[in-house]
Amino acid sequence: MRWRGGRRSSNVEDRRRRGFGGGGLRFPLSSRTPVRAGGIGGIGLLVLVGLYLFLNGDLGDLLQETPAGRQEQSVPGQARGPASAGDDELADFVSVVLADTEDTWRVLFRRAGDRYSEPTLVLFSGAVRSACGIAQSATGPFYCPADRKVYIDLSFYDDLKSRFQAPGDFAQAYVIAHEVGHHVQTLLGVSEKVRAAQARASRGEANAIQVRMELQADCLAGIWAHHADRARNILEGGDIEEALRAASAIGDDRLQKQSQGYVVPDAFTHGTSEQR
Repeated sequence: MRWRGGRRSSNVEDRRRRGFGGGGLRFPLSSRTPVRAGGIGGIGLLVLVGLYLFLNGDLGDLLQETPAGRQEQSVPGQARGPASAGDDELADFVSVVLADTEDTWRVLFRRAGDRYSEPTLVLFSGAVRSACGIAQSATGPFYCPADRKVYIDLSFYDDLKSRFQAPGDFAQAYVIAHEVGHHVQTLLGVSEKVRAAQARASRGEANAIQVRMELQADCLAGIWAHHADRARNILEGGDIEEALRAASAIGDDRLQKQSQGYVVPDAFTHGTSEQR
């Protein structure tokens, strides 16, 4: 992925050095010259489905997850030492990806006659307090619609590479784009609808709604990649395969098989590896 010349976002809040529950340090990273423009040869079915949903489809039944689904038991935290050079480079990378999603969705919302409100991305270590509750690193990256922030512990990328066998910078970018996709769903009103729909649904039905929401977020990530590459030529050979490999690696069926040795489809919340 071509990212080093990209603009850095000012919407990044770094809580890694402040310990659990700290107020964090908001840092605007310097803007740089955007990546050069170019064309795209196609991103496949993921984008085509996503484009249909975004431009023509009915989004009313593709619903956002509830904040309660992200809450964790409170745990004590500790102040962190200085971040490593590798972590700082990852933070820089994440800021560029976030900025690119901002640029892309701002244009798409403007074309639709609307205004895109940018989310904040919070970097944390160990545990974090959000408006959706307290989460630990094991929760993984998540989006909280209550405060409209994306949360990520950069150690997740180590898991993505080693545990899930999904290395690559574009796989990492996909993770951010997927969570930003949840923000887009919130701006479109689906977050409010999911709370109402899941309140009326059985557990199995609520999980099915969740799966549809997650798969749409995957499609929205594909929309970002398509338009970002058309405008700024960010993709390199193998990037799409990296993202698809990452999405497949975190399918519900694969994760259940790894953790408990068998698959329970009624408990799916994100979709199968093939669906993702």
